[in-house]
Amino acid sequence: MSNVTSTDFGIEFYFMFIIVGGLLLLLLGLMGKFIGLWFQAFVSGTPIPLFNIIGMSLRKIPPREIVTARINSYKAGLKTITVEDLETHYLAGGHIKEVIEAMIAADKANIPLDWRRATAIDLAGRNIREAIETSVYPKVIDCPGGGRYITGVAKDGIQINVRARVTVRTNIAQLVGGATEETIIARVGEGIVSAIGGSETHLHVLESPQRISKLVLDKGLDSSTAYMILSIDIVEMMLGENIGAKLRADKAESDKRIAQAEAEKRRAMAVAEEQENKAKVKDMEANLIRAEAEVPLAIAEAFRKGHIGIMDYQRIQNIQADTKMRRSIAGSDEDRTQDHEV
Repeated sequence: MSNVTSTDFGIEFYFMFIIVGGLLLLLLGLMGKFIGLWFQAFVSGTPIPLFNIIGMSLRKIPPREIVTARINSYKAGLKTITVEDLETHYLAGGHIKEVIEAMIAADKANIPLDWRRATAIDLAGRNIREAIETSVYPKVIDCPGGGRYITGVAKDGIQINVRARVTVRTNIAQLVGGATEETIIARVGEGIVSAIGGSETHLHVLESPQRISKLVLDKGLDSSTAYMILSIDIVEMMLGENIGAKLRADKAESDKRIAQAEAEKRRAMAVAEEQENKAKVKDMEANLIRAEAEVPLAIAEAFRKGHIGIMDYQRIQNIQADTKMRRSIAGSDEDRTQDHEV
């Protein structure tokens, strides 16, 4: 009886040992990747607690990315960056790998860039690696780009078409909130147009293009932008139209039309005044006819009242006949004079 019991106990212990061993193997399998990361951090001189690595996985943070970034930054001399900093930036939607690589590159190139500014640049949507590369290797921007020209007009009216190249370097301090390439291109174009417009003649512009570059650089066009302008080089310059001559011709044509309009206005006013005078003459003639028509009535009235006699009337008739004859003779003389002049 005791032998059977001892045998059963041995079998149960054996099965229990197998189950426990299986669970341990399963647990080791699940923990294997975490242990591997822990050991990798340990031998790299940046020990990270195992439970911290497991907690990353539970918080939906990729442990390998955090551990790798921590090791790389520590080995590169950026020992102030903690695991908590890396986790916080990842949870905020940042790019851990790009930020660490950019900070390492900036440190080796002696470019001041701390963790706070680097993460702010990354979260602002800027490509921080490209920004650091542009700080080390300046970038050339075609102005205006696309095969187009910046067009300015000198004081003598000659149009000048210009292409320029702007060499810039990233301004890390103003990368967040600073204006982009489009603003640089617009400001440089405005400066070139202003410099050409301030030249007395187009010959001054053609003989010294570097003067335009200097005038534009002195304006401080890179203020409040994400770049520092290193140089502005004029690569092409072409003469355009004679805008001044065209404007003067247009002005002369406009003045001519204005003068013609004024002359037509004066002619129309003269014609209207002539017609008005004719109307006045006709009105006066009508008044004269009415007055002459009243003379016989007045004479008749005078006869009735006895104010005049027959001899007085006869003298009036003689005077009227004499006046009519004189007018007839005067009119004939005027007609002969006009015929002679013709």
